[in-house]
Amino acid sequence: MPAHRLSRDEARRIAVQAQLLAAPRPTDLVAVVERLTHLQIDPTAAVAPSADLVLWSRLGPAYDPAALTRAVETDRTLVETVAYIRHPRDLAAVLAEVREAPAHPSVQQWLDRNEPFRRDILTLLAAKGPLLSRDIPDTSVVPWPSTGWTNNRNVTKMLEAMALRGQVAISGRKGRQRYWDVPHRVHPADLPLLDLDTAVRLRDERRLAALGIARSAGTQLPGESPFVGDAGEEAVVEGTPGTWRVDPAYLGLPFEGRTALLSPFDRLIHDRVRAEQLFDFEYVLEMYKPKAKRRWGYYALPVLHGDRLVGKLDAAADRKAGKLVVTAIHWDVPVDGDVVDAVRAEIDDLAAWLGLEVVEV
Repeated sequence: MPAHRLSRDEARRIAVQAQLLAAPRPTDLVAVVERLTHLQIDPTAAVAPSADLVLWSRLGPAYDPAALTRAVETDRTLVETVAYIRHPRDLAAVLAEVREAPAHPSVQQWLDRNEPFRRDILTLLAAKGPLLSRDIPDTSVVPWPSTGWTNNRNVTKMLEAMALRGQVAISGRKGRQRYWDVPHRVHPADLPLLDLDTAVRLRDERRLAALGIARSAGTQLPGESPFVGDAGEEAVVEGTPGTWRVDPAYLGLPFEGRTALLSPFDRLIHDRVRAEQLFDFEYVLEMYKPKAKRRWGYYALPVLHGDRLVGKLDAAADRKAGKLVVTAIHWDVPVDGDVVDAVRAEIDDLAAWLGLEVVEV
């Protein structure tokens, strides 16, 4: 069939709707994660942890972070994997992608030489799990080959490698530390074993449903891929090079926008190339830059209004003082009073959800 021809307005609205950032707001936490396919776990909490910000951006003031903890650790309606929280329907394909694909030769060599270490961990967790990594002895045959921050973290590296392949599972947390256990006590009992081709196809389909519109392939960066293979249907977007893949379920839907403050790790802007091509939005997370070289702030929150990304909010939570400190709103486009009022109302809602008072400096 011929490629769909979309204006950039249409493409942006598809992306916003797919990410549940249009009106009306969704109301069910687990259903939101199922649509998004994952929440990235990041320890930075300059405003709030990223997973909580992503859910607040969708659910609004009704969202309670304790509900996310219950869903993962008690109800098991969601599951934590390495670096992400996911819906159980995605778990089989996520595990198969790592388990069935060839590992990097140096990683595979380390795993092969440490097979006794892996068996020791499985035996211990079966008998005494769940356990924190600090409670698991390091019986590695050879250390993890690193001179950086992963040096002498053999237990953690082995646990993460095993978790990525479904050999152990994360059952909960004590602060930032993870509890580890054998999978049958954490994962769904009916988890299917998938071959690599099936896993990749399912992942591409689910990713496109979450993104609405995406590229088929491109330069892969660390973390969750933004590419969707042959999922969906071909599309051409005016003013952008090449072709896209679009989920036809979003074509022609009515659109009602709203205002939202986004996590720096939000999937709407996580693919920086897509954000520039569809939204004319440039973004860099500047927390790793020296203060003097930052344009927008340590942990600037992208600002969505309708189907446009209109700026960045430089703000930080001072919990001891009970303040949400707003340093600046950096506007990327000319805005009128209605947009300013809508963004300031969203800032007030964010502060109220955090239990803080807005202070501008």
